[in-house]
Amino acid sequence: MTDDFDLDQVSSLYSIPTPEAESVVSDLTTNSLENIEQIQAFRAQKIEEIYQSLRPGQQQMADWKGGPLAISAVPGAGKSTGMAFAATLAIARYQLHGNHQLVIVTFTRSAAANIRAKVSQELKEMRLPLGGFFVYTLHGLALNIALKHPELSGLSLDNFTLILPTPSNRITRTCVEQWIAANPRHYQRLIEGVQFDGEETERLRRQSVLRTEVLPNLAWKVIQEAKSSGLQPQDLKEISEQIPDDYEVLKIAGGLYENYQNILRSQNLIDYDEMILAALRVLENPTIRQVWQNQVFAVFEDEAQDSTPLQSKLLRILACSSESITDDLDTLNLVRVGDPNQAINSTFTPADPIYFRRFCNDCEQLKRLATMDQAGRSSAIIIDAANYMLSWVNRSKLAGNEQPFQEQMIRLVGLNDHQSNANPPAYSRGLELCEPADIYQTVEWIVERIMTIIQDDPKGKFAILLRENKQGEFISSVFTNPQLYNIKIPEEFKTKIRIYDASQQARNSKIPAEILSLLQFLDRPHSPDYLKLALKVLGDRNLIPNLDYNKIAIHPEEFLYPGPLDPPQSEEIRKCRYFCCQLLQARLELPPYQLISFLALSLRYERTELATADKLAERIAKNTSGNHSMGTILDVLNDIVSSERFEPVDIDDEETSKESPYTREGQLTLITMHKAKGLDWDYVFIPFLQESTIPGSLRVLSQTKFLGELTLSEVARAQIRAASHGEESIPDVATAWEQAKDLKTAEEYRLLYVAMTRAKRFLWMAASRFSAYNWHKPENQQEQKACPVFIALKQQFPQHFLEKF
Repeated sequence: MTDDFDLDQVSSLYSIPTPEAESVVSDLTTNSLENIEQIQAFRAQKIEEIYQSLRPGQQQMADWKGGPLAISAVPGAGKSTGMAFAATLAIARYQLHGNHQLVIVTFTRSAAANIRAKVSQELKEMRLPLGGFFVYTLHGLALNIALKHPELSGLSLDNFTLILPTPSNRITRTCVEQWIAANPRHYQRLIEGVQFDGEETERLRRQSVLRTEVLPNLAWKVIQEAKSSGLQPQDLKEISEQIPDDYEVLKIAGGLYENYQNILRSQNLIDYDEMILAALRVLENPTIRQVWQNQVFAVFEDEAQDSTPLQSKLLRILACSSESITDDLDTLNLVRVGDPNQAINSTFTPADPIYFRRFCNDCEQLKRLATMDQAGRSSAIIIDAANYMLSWVNRSKLAGNEQPFQEQMIRLVGLNDHQSNANPPAYSRGLELCEPADIYQTVEWIVERIMTIIQDDPKGKFAILLRENKQGEFISSVFTNPQLYNIKIPEEFKTKIRIYDASQQARNSKIPAEILSLLQFLDRPHSPDYLKLALKVLGDRNLIPNLDYNKIAIHPEEFLYPGPLDPPQSEEIRKCRYFCCQLLQARLELPPYQLISFLALSLRYERTELATADKLAERIAKNTSGNHSMGTILDVLNDIVSSERFEPVDIDDEETSKESPYTREGQLTLITMHKAKGLDWDYVFIPFLQESTIPGSLRVLSQTKFLGELTLSEVARAQIRAASHGEESIPDVATAWEQAKDLKTAEEYRLLYVAMTRAKRFLWMAASRFSAYNWHKPENQQEQKACPVFIALKQQFPQHFLEKF
């Protein structure tokens, strides 16, 4: 997923500072000790040194002299470093300047900053001006174009607000309510589902599920998938007519999408795809397009496997040398670098590795495909395990008709490679496969193994890579209170290694939404929707029993204040009611501005969570100065949740460092596999490798099964992808559901591949025989099958399977 950013600070994202340029040029013209020939000789020598330091695949990128070029790279091959050096050589070779620039595009702000720093450093050493290149994120590039031509883009920072749509925010809910009001018969068809006896309580329950779960999720997934593929609401409705479907899912999706677009226009809102579309509107003008194409010498794109069709279209237009819009590859000065085997974002973004694979295939036909398959990050045994995993998954056909990986093996670097400590020696066996009894013993074994390693390498970098944030919450809870789980952790463990829970940041970012849900309930406790959202927050925090809250929320008055004639409540429902009534009592006794702090304590927030809640309360108090009514507070909080990113507080007891907070020496980092991409550690632990987790499955929630054994949002997304891929026929509902399951399985295996290739010297993988969804109840553990990849590795590397270690 791309980094989010504040529109008020947008200029820092799409431009680079160039004050050094003038000073460098001044040095060249005033220094009498150097003449032009000496400077040119120095630059030639420097260029040769850079070139000789590159690996074969990187040298192919450095040899680029125009036209299209695809670079397919493996993990740890040095994609970003190679791109930075290739960009430097292109700038020097063609003497690029402010009116003829190389545009470098990457996926995140942090990656853009790293490439910018590397290129700037090399240009300074060669005494070349820095005005010959720009580094952008994809959305920063689009916004730069749109803002320079507001009359064509229709976009202005003064008039528009950036939003981050989610299934639960106000905009999505409004889309759903508008669709229901305009389509009562279609809505009734959804309520009836596959079978319905007309019972009123069941009708109300289904209405709650549709309005608060099914339709919001359908809107959220379909809008980002269709919009990023360049499809309009009417396109979805036309596609729907080609498919036999009782529910007409894409017709519903088209209606929700149309409502969403109308809301954006009426409220002067934009999302990330609107930035791309605004830039494309600008470039439809032939005169302006020619200006941009004349200014852009070429486009270099990093992490190309993660770009969407609209983003690729924008880059192709800018890279076109024919001063027109064309799909002819020969006219493009475009270098795209990526790894299709590390495409892990399609779960929550429209990114799809098929587009980069197609570009590679097209370039191969022109003999313009290069590979970067040498990687110096990991020791030989870890590379062997990753390569075997890749080829085994493809052979196994576990992802059905989907092939998760491109057959591209990682190779060790050459003997004369310039990377220091390339392919480092393995620690101990290098690869260890374990089967603890349960998730609690898993943590004990990780601690014991780390304690052993620390004795040999106290400055080592450690990480536990997790599939879900809740797993990080569990391990963090064990480290904090091991006695609650009857787990033994040595007293010196925390003194010998610093623990950094990166997943805590993700959990903290949900705090504004949690507080909003509870405040909405306190404001309108008799609203079924608000009651359900509040119960879900409390359930997710393990403060009340996990139940089907749809049934409870149907009749809020009966739940909160049962009368003598109402059916008796179960013990679990009484616990839920007691907690809700306590919150309502506080609403009567406390002024509105004190409720956020009270709710934070009631939700049993930990230290960083409480700090984040305090920051949120201060922000709201500032924005509601002079009017602390509940209505005003809710309006401000709604805007925070819907329209911007709220940065949680990160309490760090050590001094700040320029080093990445995730990869410090002597630190154990708890981080999700998704967030670990692009990082590496000496010692990596991957626990909880159950089949139910990786690859897992597309789960059909019990409350939605009245619609059938499928999920409408996943069906629609599979159908939209088929349309955007240009397939001849759109799959029907049953086929689309099977395709959705295969797509998820393929991506889960790519995610595990990414996790394995983060390790430098030591990789520890474990699949416990027993696991519990709710770790607070050890008695509820169930026997689990191991991930198929774990079983395959165990069979292929039996000498690395340990009863313990």
